[in-house]
Amino acid sequence: MASDSGLPFDPIAEAHRQWSAHGWAHAAGGMAAVTSLMRAQQIALARVEAVLKPHGVTFARYEVLMLLYFSRKSSLPMALIGARLQVHPTSVTNAVDRLEAAGLVRRTPHPADRRSTVVELLDAGRELAEAATADLNAEVFAAPWLPGATAAALVEAISDLRRDAGDF
Repeated sequence: MASDSGLPFDPIAEAHRQWSAHGWAHAAGGMAAVTSLMRAQQIALARVEAVLKPHGVTFARYEVLMLLYFSRKSSLPMALIGARLQVHPTSVTNAVDRLEAAGLVRRTPHPADRRSTVVELLDAGRELAEAATADLNAEVFAAPWLPGATAAALVEAISDLRRDAGDF
């Protein structure tokens, strides 16, 4: 998916040049790396969201569906969903509200903890998760703009960044 900006130059490379020209050469490489990573995230998310749109879910909601899909009982406590997806409880509540309204999941009281709510994947949610995954695999994940070795190196580099930041 090409950009619609039509810029005749790479704005991040230009920012790198400007950073260096203004006396910040020691930080120019890091600025370009962080800015490139953030722009790549925007591009990837837009591509994923475009594939998910016909399914009526956002990537955030798709992640909840897939987490439930992969769980042994097709259900998890809301707090565990937030922890596993590394998102704020409010984000989990919002996603589950919308999934529940669409008839894809159901909330139930936790059997052993009155303070907790369990989210259960319904058959319609399982079907949507499978269909959306088939489309994402075909249109995004199987060909993420990078050859296999480059994609693997990118995952390794980002994993190092995440590990060093204490993400896991």
